[in-house]
Parts: sequence; structure tokens; C-alpha cells
Amino acid sequence: MRLTPSRRLYGLGAIILVALVTCSRSGVGTQSFLVGLAIAGIAYLLAVREFFRTRRFPRQVVFTCLALAALWRIPFLMVQPGSDDDIRRYLWDGRVQRLGYNPYSVIPADPALARLHTPETRGLNHPEVPSPYPAGAQLFFRAVTAIHESIFAFKIAFVVCDFAIVLLLVDMLRRSGQGEHWVLAYAWHPLLATNVAGSGHVDILGVLLLLVSAAALGRRWRMIAAIVFGMAVAVKFLPIVLTPLYWRRLRVRDGWLAALIFAALYVPFLEYGRIPIGSLSTYVQSFRFNDPVFATLERVASPQMVAGLAVLVGLVTAGWLRSKPPACCPDNDKWAWPMAASLAFAPVVYPWYLLWLLPFLRSTSTLPLMVWTVSILPTYIVWHLRSLGHTWQLPGWVLLLEYGSVAITAAIMSLRRMAHAGVQAPDDEPFVRRH
Repeated sequence: MRLTPSRRLYGLGAIILVALVTCSRSGVGTQSFLVGLAIAGIAYLLAVREFFRTRRFPRQVVFTCLALAALWRIPFLMVQPGSDDDIRRYLWDGRVQRLGYNPYSVIPADPALARLHTPETRGLNHPEVPSPYPAGAQLFFRAVTAIHESIFAFKIAFVVCDFAIVLLLVDMLRRSGQGEHWVLAYAWHPLLATNVAGSGHVDILGVLLLLVSAAALGRRWRMIAAIVFGMAVAVKFLPIVLTPLYWRRLRVRDGWLAALIFAALYVPFLEYGRIPIGSLSTYVQSFRFNDPVFATLERVASPQMVAGLAVLVGLVTAGWLRSKPPACCPDNDKWAWPMAASLAFAPVVYPWYLLWLLPFLRSTSTLPLMVWTVSILPTYIVWHLRSLGHTWQLPGWVLLLEYGSVAITAAIMSLRRMAHAGVQAPDDEPFVRRH
């Protein structure tokens, strides 16, 4: 008996559920974690194929699949993050702010500050440097710790952001006339369970703000779009490369307002009039992970120059896509590709950085990016290798698998596009009358 698209989708959802529950019970980077994550990733890509094949799924099917997505987040929500996960730094930054310290100047490893630590902040990553997170993220950390000073409070806050993105995407899909099932291309992604409900990363707050800005821009709520965009950049700097997409779609005063909001967020952290950057320069100079392009360019240029090039590549990509008409370049592509281009040149590309792309991946032209969000999953093996005493470096075969998968997908799409153009070419030739 042939399965209907809905039943196939249910089956894939069940596979993802079992695979991710298995992951939640395993340590990050362990064999069972990697196998479960790989199965979930493959099932996710098969589900994406169903989304492309089926114009619309019944609303009941979509809601049931969203319930499945909520179900497999629960075990991750209950798991304690690793001893050096970023979420411990978030808790520390929020705590020291409330105690009257500046997170951009205090160093967690300072013996004089040992009394400020709690059991949950001890063991935070890179305690030898101050915080690198922008002001918007810092104020969020302070707000969460004001409600409850715990890692679990942060995880709940991030899951709320995740839930809000789902609701906003459903509304955007309805307004655009697209099938509501495309919300599952976001909600079903394994990165959300592992990096939002699981280890907890502040990127999801920035993703929410960016999506709100994009939705407001689409409705021509220009002031709201500008303000929220400034706030998104203040959470993490990555979306700054999308600035060209706002060009001539905002009034000049809206742009100035966004800049003022961004600057105002830094006011509480100013010291003697200096702009606080914390360990941002150390991040660019010394932090490396999953960076084949950056590592190659760094041989001939300084890290600061290559980091600047990463920003420039994103800005140029956004400017080029901005000039494309919607008929040949869907709006969601214009948001996804510039950030992806910038990340490809970045010194650090952790899996959770690709969370920024997920709400905008729902067209055939973003297939290489969809593949990238799955092919990056094997990079978690470095956590396991580190536990065995190896250096913090990805094996070559992992890089080949990750970026090779993206390149192959892009090549196949290009060949198909060329073949399709070749078939259509005779119909486009001018009619020649024969005598």
C-alpha cells in the first residue's frame, strides 16, 4: 500500500523523535549522540523533500507535527548543559551586572572575584577573558537573571523565543500564501533541539528579533523594522550584513533611530567614554573552529583584514540580491544568503551559528544552505575528541563532508538549471517563417 504524504511525514517525525531523544540521553559528541543526530538530520532532509513535493498539507497534520517538535525538545530542556557551555557565561554576565560589575572588564578567573561565582557559573568557558557578547545580549542576560538566576531560566527563555518564531512564521506563511507546512522546515530542524532547548544559545533571541524586523519590513512598518533590526545586531553582529536590504525601504530618520537605539544599549557599559568590546578582539585574533576559508586567507592577510572581508562579502551579497526582482529571487533568499556568505568566511563557524538561517530556508535556491545546516552536524565530533585528549581541531574528513556536501548540492542544482535552460532554449528562439 502506497503511503500518503501525510503518513510519510508522520513516519519521518517519529524517526526524528526517537533519534533526538537518544541524543538527549547521550553526552555531546559521543558515538550515540552523533549517530542519533545524523539519523535526525537525514530524516529532516527527507521531510524537506516532502515539503517541496506537496503543495499543502492539512492544517491538522501541521499542528500534529508541531506537537511532535515540542515533544522532542522536552528531554533536552531537562538535561544539564556541559561544564563549559556558553550558557554558563550568560549566567555569569547577568549575575555580575546585577552585582554592579561590568562584564566587559571583569575576568571570571580573577581570584578576587571567586566569591561572585555560583556552582552553575564555575567551569564557564574561557574564564581568562571578559565577555565578548554585544550590549543587547548583555541586557537580556541581566533581565533573565533578574527573574531567576539559573541555567534553567535561560533555557526556558530561549525556548520561548523558539516558540515565538514558530508563531510568527505561521502568520508570515499565511499572509504570503505559502503552505503552512513550511513552518516545519524551521521547527523540525535538529539544531533547535540541541542548541536551544539543550545547550542554550543566545543566537535564538537574535533570530527572533531579525524575523520580527523582516516581517515588519514586509508590512511597511518601517520604524518598527528599523528599531528591531538594531536590537538584533546588538544581540550578535552577524545580521549587520543585511543592511543593504533596508536601503530605500526605510526613511532616513528610521535608520538614524536604529543607530541611536543600538548606541543607547551600550550606554550602561561605558567606562571613561570608551566603547566596550570585551574580548571581541581576542575572538577575532585567536578563536578558530570550522574555518577552512578563513584559515586559507589568514596565510596572506591579518585576522582583522580577513574578518573585515567576511563582513564585506555579506554586504556585497545582500546588495546584489537587493537589486534582484522577487520573481527571480524570493525574499527569504535575500535574508539567508548574505549571512551564509559572511559565515563561510568567518574565523569560527559553530553549528548554532546557522540558527540564523533557519527561518529563511524554504525555496529550492536555498537547498545548499539546507544541506549545510545538516552537514555541519558531524562537527560535534570535536567535543568527543577533546574528551579523549586530542586538540581542538576538526579532522579533515569532517570538513570535506561538511563543505563537500554543500558544493555537490550546488553543482547538481546548477547542472539541472543548465539542462532545463537547454531544453527551453528552442522555444525562446524567434520564429522564422519557412517558404
